[in-house]
Amino acid sequence: MTVGEMLVATVPMARTLNLEFLETTAERAVVRLPDQSEYHNHVGGPHAGAMFTLAESASGAIVIAAFGDQMSRAVPLAVKAEIGYKKLAMGEVTATATLGRPIADVVAQLDAGERPEFPVAIEIRRADGAVTGEMTVVWTLRPNS
Repeated sequence: MTVGEMLVATVPMARTLNLEFLETTAERAVVRLPDQSEYHNHVGGPHAGAMFTLAESASGAIVIAAFGDQMSRAVPLAVKAEIGYKKLAMGEVTATATLGRPIADVVAQLDAGERPEFPVAIEIRRADGAVTGEMTVVWTLRPNS
């Protein structure tokens, strides 16, 4: 099962929004929100809440791809998120997530008995390539007791 398939199977909001996981590697995750009228806002584009969920899902996908081998000893949790809406989004939108710290540094902190935090940066783009939003989600790997 791919990371995207796992997220669609286990995260109800990913299924509800019909998110499409196009790429999920430790280097980047790309997730698309299809244009669906039931998730439009008052101006006919994707609702801000749907775009937040899209971006957060892309960040979760890269975290699982990067740290899946650590899941037996730690649980990934989102700590905080900040989003900025830059331009009007219309039609389908795609979120691309990248890690803000090297994987080895995060794992070294976990190895030292610490609870590492690390940012994931996400860009949301329209089909024409324009950046409509930017989000940062800070994640942690909470060690199992």
